[in-house]
Amino acid sequence: MSGRSSGSRAQLGSSRISDDQIIELITRLRQQLPEIHQWRSDKASASKVLQETCNYIRSLHKEVDDISERLSQLLSTIDANSPEASIIRSLIP
Repeated sequence: MSGRSSGSRAQLGSSRISDDQIIELITRLRQQLPEIHQWRSDKASASKVLQETCNYIRSLHKEVDDISERLSQLLSTIDANSPEASIIRSLIP
């Protein structure tokens, strides 16, 4: 039974993320954010990067909602059996 316990501990230890890995992930995330990516300073705190990530994701969701709404409105103005209507329906989530 002691073999299982030490094996479980080894698995838990190996699933932990090191500080270096966290720094690398924050750096990669920072590079994906348009607003932070343009900052002159290379030193943005991890909390600022995560906050900006959340803001960016919210803005993308809003953009998708706005586009979906516009596509729905467009769809209501054209013939439902037209090829264009099929294309528009395929774009609406």
